[in-house]
Amino acid sequence: MTVDERQLVTMLSDPSTQRKAFEQVVRQYSEQLYWQVRRIVLSHEDANDVMQNVMLKAWSSLDSFRQDSKLSTWLYRIAINESLDFVRRQKVADMVSADDSVGIANTLMADRYFDGDETEAQLQEAIAQLPEVQRTVFNLRYYDEMKYSEMSKILNTSEGALKASYHIAVKKISEFFKQRD
Repeated sequence: MTVDERQLVTMLSDPSTQRKAFEQVVRQYSEQLYWQVRRIVLSHEDANDVMQNVMLKAWSSLDSFRQDSKLSTWLYRIAINESLDFVRRQKVADMVSADDSVGIANTLMADRYFDGDETEAQLQEAIAQLPEVQRTVFNLRYYDEMKYSEMSKILNTSEGALKASYHIAVKKISEFFKQRD
C-alpha cells in the first residue's frame, strides 16, 4: 500500500508515528532509490551498501528535513550524494578511462544480479565514461524519466544547465555506439 507523501511527512514529524512512517518510506522508496544508486555505483553489492547508508542518513536527518521540497526529492538528493561520495572514494570520480570502462562492462556481464543484455552492458560502459554530472543527469532523465524541474531541486542547478548536460551526454553516448559499429 502506497501512502501519500504529505501524509508520510505528517507522520514523520510526529514522534509517536515516526518509526512506522519511516518503515513505510523504506517500503515505498527503496526500489527506485536502489536503481538510481545502482546506475551510479554499478555493482549490486555496492548499491546495497550505499542504500544502507542512504537509509541511515535519512533516518538520522529526519529533523533536518525542512519540507520545502518533496520527500522523494530529499531522498533522491541523499541517495545521489551518497552514491557520488562512494564513487569518489573508489577513485572513479569524473571520468573512467576507456580501459576501466571495458572492465565495467565485463563486471556487469559477470554480475549475477545484472539482468541486462550485451547492449545494456555497452550502454552502461558508455555512461561510465561520462563525467559525473552528465552521468547523473542522464540516469535521472533516461531511466527515471525525471522532469528537469525535479532534477533541478535534487541537484541544485538550473534546468537549462541540466538540459545541456543531458544533450551532451546523449551525444557522447551516440558517438560511443557509432565507434562500436
